[in-house]
Amino acid sequence: MGGYGSGRQSTKGTTSNFLRLDIRTLKRDGMLMPGRTSHVYWSPRGSEIASIIEVRAEGHRVVIGYRSEGCNGEWQDREYPIKIEQTDCNLGGQRVWFWCPDCGRRVAVLYGWERFACRHCRNLAYASQRETANDRAIRRADNIRKRLGWQIGIANPEGRKPNGMHWSTFERLHSRYAKAAQLAWMDAARRLGMIPR
Repeated sequence: MGGYGSGRQSTKGTTSNFLRLDIRTLKRDGMLMPGRTSHVYWSPRGSEIASIIEVRAEGHRVVIGYRSEGCNGEWQDREYPIKIEQTDCNLGGQRVWFWCPDCGRRVAVLYGWERFACRHCRNLAYASQRETANDRAIRRADNIRKRLGWQIGIANPEGRKPNGMHWSTFERLHSRYAKAAQLAWMDAARRLGMIPR
């Protein structure tokens, strides 16, 4: 009973387990210029490249091509168009969106395996939506530790602040770290039976 990551259970998969196609990245990298063919590489959790997606820009749509393994275990080449739209921003400029091929919803990110669709059509949750309060406390403490340049597992025994950081910022972060670490330690002690629940 319990343990890291044993919080809310759900039938939904998470977005981190699927190929991710982000139109903001495509625009930033110049991949939406009509006539241009580019490649998007996907490597889950920093491992070696697991998939390559070809993106061919054609005006108000992109045509994506890739290989995927079907339910029967056979590899299939896939290629289909996805409509894109630009909307004006309030302070100038334009924002680009995908039209989800399944529901027609305007989205920035599509997730795929055999076919790309929005998070809602795929019934996906973000990994952070599955975290318990303890999981969030651990993640918060780790992020603050990284920002302060402290080693993992060591709470900066010298109490030094990073060079160039204001004391007020350091003290605020140190206080947040102490609260998050205390929450995580108290929950771990409760789970191990060291203190009553």
